[in-house]
Amino acid sequence: MSVTQSVAAARSRTSWLGAVSLVAFLALSAYVFSTGEARKLLGIAWVAFAAMAGAAAVGARASTDHPTGLVWGYGLASGAMVASSAAFLVPQAIGYAAKPGGFGIAAGILVGFGAHTIGHLVTHRDLPLDRTSAELAAHSLTAGSIIGVVYTAMPDLGPLLGLAIVSHKGPAGYAAARRLTAQGRSPMMLLLPSAGVGIAALVVTIFSFPTGATFRAVLFGFAAGIFLHVAMDFLPECETGSEVHAAATRGLDDHDHGVLDRLRLHAVASTALGGVAVASAWLLLQ
Repeated sequence: MSVTQSVAAARSRTSWLGAVSLVAFLALSAYVFSTGEARKLLGIAWVAFAAMAGAAAVGARASTDHPTGLVWGYGLASGAMVASSAAFLVPQAIGYAAKPGGFGIAAGILVGFGAHTIGHLVTHRDLPLDRTSAELAAHSLTAGSIIGVVYTAMPDLGPLLGLAIVSHKGPAGYAAARRLTAQGRSPMMLLLPSAGVGIAALVVTIFSFPTGATFRAVLFGFAAGIFLHVAMDFLPECETGSEVHAAATRGLDDHDHGVLDRLRLHAVASTALGGVAVASAWLLLQ
């Protein structure tokens, strides 16, 4: 099989996986809506889906050739993801049970690192999901499970809850789609993590799995840890061999450190601005 045929086959399987995820989410949504129950949870699931899928559509169309645009795209997204996960995800895990929640966060970060490292060992295999999409899917499914367990105790879907969802789902979808497009892979695979929160939450609600506070803490901590790892992975690195380096030195001397030094300043500014934007939005909604 030629390289072109292999890429086409991979994109086809990716599109199929994304389509199945979307159909499953639509079917579960229709069932829950017809029962008249968990309408609040249904709203949360759809806000999460719209945030990630919509931002992914924008990211897929963003230019991947300009190094400054690449740095700002990743920087704003990763800064917002770090701030929102620290402000909205970690406190929930600790709130259920501090130490179990902390161990859950640690487990999520370490598992994310392990998946990142092992992912490099299997990059030569023709897999339907790339490492980043798999990590985002794991986060979405885990977070959706705990949301399904505790949705009755959650506040109504309002501006602050919407911010908590959009501020980490949106940037993640944008940055992941941009990376996939640059790698020649289909962003359709992001339909799985986009729908993951809703799929897991609605399934858990339908079957009514009872859990204690300790289990909730560990589960939500794990989801927060996975997402923190993904957020750190998107930080724009301006070192030799990075995506930014490849874009910045295309057609130039690979040893032009002045270009990378300027981009490092953009990286610091963009990540800081992404975090400040989330904090500012939170303050305005108080």
